[in-house]
Amino acid sequence: MTNSSKILFEQVDAAEERWLAKVLKDETFGGVLLLLAAVLAIFVANSQLSDHYSDFLNTKVAIPGLDLNLTVLHWISDGLLAIFFLVAGLELKHELVHGSLATPSRALVPVTGAIAGMILPIALYLLLLRGDSAALEGWAIPMATDIAFALAVLAIAGRSLPNELRAFLLTVAVVDDLGAISVIAIFYSNKTDLVMLALTVVLLACYWLAHKMNIAKWYVAIPLGLSIWWATYQSGVHATVAGVAIALLTPNRAKSYESTTPADITEKFFRPISIVLVIPLFAFASAGVDIRDFGFSETLFSSISFGIIIALVFGKAIGILGATYLVTRLTKATLSPAMRWGDVIAIGLLSGIGFTVSLLIVELSYEDSPGLMANAKMGVLAASLVASLLAIAALQYRAFQIRQRD
Repeated sequence: MTNSSKILFEQVDAAEERWLAKVLKDETFGGVLLLLAAVLAIFVANSQLSDHYSDFLNTKVAIPGLDLNLTVLHWISDGLLAIFFLVAGLELKHELVHGSLATPSRALVPVTGAIAGMILPIALYLLLLRGDSAALEGWAIPMATDIAFALAVLAIAGRSLPNELRAFLLTVAVVDDLGAISVIAIFYSNKTDLVMLALTVVLLACYWLAHKMNIAKWYVAIPLGLSIWWATYQSGVHATVAGVAIALLTPNRAKSYESTTPADITEKFFRPISIVLVIPLFAFASAGVDIRDFGFSETLFSSISFGIIIALVFGKAIGILGATYLVTRLTKATLSPAMRWGDVIAIGLLSGIGFTVSLLIVELSYEDSPGLMANAKMGVLAASLVASLLAIAALQYRAFQIRQRD
């Protein structure tokens, strides 16, 4: 290795390490709650409470005067999930300003890995489901990574891994979220109302201007944020896009007379809501697959379920590993001495846990096809389980190697 070589996943600085430790702790707790909520949903959906569960999710809740008359499920997936994407957007903004995406040289590996980890699963899904036009509606299902679930697994089984890889996993997942929300906005939105879309842009400009003029107090920012969400929903663009747009317009640099940034304040307020309420509630609402009408084996071994499992578990791992390897072969970059390629494989497997955003895309893809939706949800659940088990095995083997070396 020459002096001109660049180290991939170089050590993070102290400030970034403190921020990363907090995020990892919060997301790990969120992942545990998500898992418990998903297990509860599956149990309820296949029990005598199934009808009550379905009736509850399909209950309409209207807000007079605002042209909003949504089911409970849609309020969760279109409304509350915007908070999840707001927090994800704030994480992305942090990475763009202070973290792994702040400079092109640092951003090269996680961005390349994330892109490959999205493209290859999509390609595999399209290849495996070719000729089935109905199934192909869900082509974007295997592109996303559930950061909360993945970090929970990493925290349980990969405590000996360096923080640099944890930062890499977080960055890949954040870029994945940006890619997924972009796909949702472009391909899974309803017919666009240009007038409401223009209003959305105007309201976003007002939000940005309020921060510029230092008048974006909570009593200004929250009503503006709700107005942006409403206008986005009415425009036909999926309303969760509003969360990311607001996050990217929230300043992440403190002014000379400030001790903290607006982004930090916003994240501190909304992250607990996302972790304790939004993610578990969405998991409970979306993971409840009633397989009694379709049969467990028929659902699990359907072509859609099989395609999602292969795409998420193997497409993600191969895409991320392959992209990282090519960067080291085609540039002067090299892995940190503290890391092994087995660590990168483990991160690739963890990225195959596509729970939250994948289930959202399932809902959008097969809203009018209950059978296809059940098959796809089963595929996402099975893929997340398989990816988790394989990642745990890889992480435990790596931990064993470290113990043997020490």
